Amino acid sequence: MDWKEVLRRRLATPNTDPNNQKSEQELKDEEMDLFTKYYSEWKGGRKNTNELYKTIPRFYYRLPAEDEVLLQKLREESRAVFLQRKSRELLDNEELQNLWFLLDKHQTPPMIGEEAMINYENFLKVGEKAGPKCKQFFTAKVFAKLLHTDSYGRISIMQFFNYVMRKVWLHQTRIGLSLYDVAGQGYLRESDLENYILELIPTLPQLDGLEKSFYSFYVCTAVRKFFFFLDPLRTGKIKIQDILACSFLDDLLELRDEELSKESQETNWFSAPSALRVYGQYLNLDKDHNGMLSKEELSRYGTATMTNVFLDRVFQECLTYDGEMDYKTYLDFVLALENRKEPAALQYIFKLLDIENKGYLNVFSLNYFFRAIQELMKIHGQDPVSFQDVKDEIFDMVKPKDPLKISLQDLINSNQGDTVTTILIDLNGFWTYENREALVANDNENSADLDDT
Repeated sequence: MDWKEVLRRRLATPNTDPNNQKSEQELKDEEMDLFTKYYSEWKGGRKNTNELYKTIPRFYYRLPAEDEVLLQKLREESRAVFLQRKSRELLDNEELQNLWFLLDKHQTPPMIGEEAMINYENFLKVGEKAGPKCKQFFTAKVFAKLLHTDSYGRISIMQFFNYVMRKVWLHQTRIGLSLYDVAGQGYLRESDLENYILELIPTLPQLDGLEKSFYSFYVCTAVRKFFFFLDPLRTGKIKIQDILACSFLDDLLELRDEELSKESQETNWFSAPSALRVYGQYLNLDKDHNGMLSKEELSRYGTATMTNVFLDRVFQECLTYDGEMDYKTYLDFVLALENRKEPAALQYIFKLLDIENKGYLNVFSLNYFFRAIQELMKIHGQDPVSFQDVKDEIFDMVKPKDPLKISLQDLINSNQGDTVTTILIDLNGFWTYENREALVANDNENSADLDDT
C-alpha cells in the first residue's frame, strides 16, 4: 500500500477513548513522526531499486569568489596544466613532416596532373604508421568528407594534409586564446582580447613599422571589429568558438606574410595602412584637437553629405561624453558605414532609423529621414524627388512580409539593405542611386574609349 494512503487512513481514524485524548500539538508531532517514518521507508526503497541514481555526476562547480585567493590560484594552475597537456597532444613540425613523407610514400597512382592521390586502403596504412596523435584524422568520416569525383575512389593527398594542418592550427589558436580567458568560461572580454592582440603585434612582420606610441590605438581599432560583429547584443564578451569560426583571425594572422601585397593590405582592416587611415581620418575630423568629435565635426565624414537628421540620431543613440564621440564609438560608426551589407552593420543603422523604437520602419520613419535628403537637394540646387516615388521603390526592393512595415530581418533578407539605408541618410549616396543608369553608361563609354586606344 502506498505510504501516503497509510498515513491518510491513520490520521482519519477517530480516537474514541476519552482517556487517550491527545492535545493538538501531540497530534501534530505524531503526524510528523509518521510522515518521517513512511517517507524514509519509501525513499529508501526507491534508492534500492534505482542504483543508477548513484552514478549521476556532479554538473555544477561554483566559481571561486574574489576573496578566495587560494581557490583562484588553484583554478588558474589547473587550467594552465590542462592547456599544456592539450598542447602536447598536437602535432609538432617534425611530426607533420613525417606525416607528409608517409602520405607521399603511399600515394596511389595514377596522378591527376601533378596532384598525388591516395585510396582508402593506403590511407588506413598511413594512419597505422603515423602514430597515436594522428589517429583522429584517419577515419572513414574524414576520408568521405574529402572524397569528391575521383573515379578510383581516392582523395587528394594535398587536400588531406591541408585539412590536418588547418585542424592543428585551429587547436593551437584555441589554446592560445584560452590562455587569455581569465574567467575560464570559454569567452574573452574586451580587455582579454586587447592583451592577446597587444602581445601578438611583435610576431606580425607587417606591423614592424608601427611606432609603440600607436600600439594602444591599433589594438583598439583591431578589437572593435571583433566586438562590433561578434557581440551584437553588446554583452562585453565574445565566445572563443565564434572568434575561431569567423575570418577575422585569418585576416589578422595574414600579417605574418612578409610579402603581403599592397592591395591585400589596403583591404585588410587589421593592416598598418588601414589602421593609420582610420585613425588619420579621426584626427582630421577633430578640428578642436580635444580628442573627441562633435556632431559638427562628424558631419564632415566621407563626402560630408550625410543629413543632420541622421547625425542627430547617431548622437542620441550612441555612447557620447558631454555630447561628443570618442574614438571607440567612432570606430563602430565607421565599421557600420563601411560594411552596410553585413547584418551587424544593418542592425546598427536600423536602430538609428527606427525613431519610434517599434522594431520596424513605416512610412512615417522613411519620410522623416527622406525629407532631410530633399532639403539638401534644394540647397545644392537640385530638383527634389517625390517621396512617394522613393517610398514605393524602397518597398519594392525590400518586399517586406508586412506591406506597411519593414523589419530588420526584411532588410537583411532582401540583400538591398545597403542601398535602402544609403538612400535615407546620405545625399551623395542617393544621387549615385538615382543616376546609376547614367553612371553605368559613362563607365561603358570610358571602357570602350580605352579599348580603342
